[in-house]
Amino acid sequence: MPRKRDPLEKVDNLPARRAKYAPIAAALTEVYGTLDWSRNQDGMDELISCILSQSTNDTNRDRAFARLKESYPNWEAVRFADLAELTDVIRPAGLANQKAPRIQNVLGVIFDEAGEYSIDFLDDLSIDEAKAWLNSLRGVGPKTAAIVLCFAYGRPAFPVDTHIYRVSKRIGFLPEKLSANDAHPVMEAIAPASDYYQFHIQLIQHGRDTCHARKPACERCPISDHCDYFLATENIG
Repeated sequence: MPRKRDPLEKVDNLPARRAKYAPIAAALTEVYGTLDWSRNQDGMDELISCILSQSTNDTNRDRAFARLKESYPNWEAVRFADLAELTDVIRPAGLANQKAPRIQNVLGVIFDEAGEYSIDFLDDLSIDEAKAWLNSLRGVGPKTAAIVLCFAYGRPAFPVDTHIYRVSKRIGFLPEKLSANDAHPVMEAIAPASDYYQFHIQLIQHGRDTCHARKPACERCPISDHCDYFLATENIG
């Protein structure tokens, strides 16, 4: 079997991409402020919320998650709920026919592994072991694994969502043809581990506020001097 290629091997001129980090991080911190990690949800809530978030927006995810928590007293009740009923409960998240059995399967695996409905044991594993365990769950990929570890446990994992993927390619952190899954280790190689949480949130905010998908507001962007997309557009103009 051929060796799986390390994502970093797919990145040309990595030192130059890394060199962009310091000035961009400084500029974004000036705009969005310093952000310290805080735990808003425990690991189980974060994981199930992430599964609900797949292929939908935050509003629909939050509606479905609220309905889930209101409808069942604990994760055991969710695991053994009538599948049709659970599907209806989480319907606002979309793809409920896929997500309901996926959630029940994940809960079963967690209980078999931990003897309880908790993934706090991940905090005792190395970061690579924790990522590998989460990625072994059906329906869980690198983004979900990174979100759970970063947000629920403050571990050094860099989640790459659609905003970060778009913005990071425009800036030049990521090569244009690099896949979203391969983007996670590349962003981890570009930003210092201590800044993963803050830089992740800053890039998302920047994608929402300024670097829009269709019409990026380059004229008011605080990092345009370091952005490959802007510099290329300016040269064309």
